[in-house]
Amino acid sequence: MAKDGDNGWKEYVWNPRTREFLGRTASSWGLILLFYLVFYIFLAGMFCLTMYVMLQTLDDHKPKWQDRLSTPGMVIRPKGDEYYQITYNTQKTESWDMYAQTLDKFLSPYNNTAQVEKNNVCKPDEYFQQEDSGEVKNNPKRSCQFNRTILDECSGITDRYYGYLDGKPCIIIKLNRVIGMLPGKDGQAPFVTCGAKRYKIGKNEWKEDTEKIGELQYFPPNGTFNLMYYPYYGKKAQVNYSQPLVAVKFLNITTNEDVNIECRINANNIPTGSERDKWAGRVSFKLRINTV
Repeated sequence: MAKDGDNGWKEYVWNPRTREFLGRTASSWGLILLFYLVFYIFLAGMFCLTMYVMLQTLDDHKPKWQDRLSTPGMVIRPKGDEYYQITYNTQKTESWDMYAQTLDKFLSPYNNTAQVEKNNVCKPDEYFQQEDSGEVKNNPKRSCQFNRTILDECSGITDRYYGYLDGKPCIIIKLNRVIGMLPGKDGQAPFVTCGAKRYKIGKNEWKEDTEKIGELQYFPPNGTFNLMYYPYYGKKAQVNYSQPLVAVKFLNITTNEDVNIECRINANNIPTGSERDKWAGRVSFKLRINTV
């Protein structure tokens, strides 16, 4: 019986009398394989055609749809650790030298020589708009110069330590890029203000470090983002775009204590960020300068 069972299994795999493999003849297997080959070629063709038609509706230089917040985010350099905490000791070079190096690297594209080579001198206090002419794309678009010398004492030129050695550190702020954004109307440029951050210390108790921050100095003056750097047209359309920067210098901040700071963007057409998104239109960080 066992032998008959083995023969039955073997004949199912290959039957020499009917010349069938797994119950089908060669012509039957050929028709099945041909059907699936044609079927999958058809599916692949439909997929490629669909992708081709969809790609024809896209612009290489500008996204078709922009699902963005009405308030752009802000970032700082140096940002310290992952919690945006900048801590160093003025007596220990190794504790603040990395911040100076970070700023050196960050500001290198803003060297005057690099800016003169790549970008244009623009008329300040008005938008630098470069519209397309119908279907004719005005690409690549020009960009305005932002020379690091604009940051004056925080440029790293007059003081290569950016004030960290003297306990008067510089923090550089920039707005996130948003294609087509016009941050300000009626000729009023957006500007940055920094102050004490309100933070919770108990169940219903809040505190601010207003008395610890001391005097601040902004570069450019008043902490403005000049209108000539807007609108931004995208990385492909505006290859050499240099984001405008604002530097804030802490002149006499309280030392040997944590100071909680918040910087905000102020503009007459940018809504104030909500409490749900701590990065919308503002950036918070903690600064501690030890002297002992």
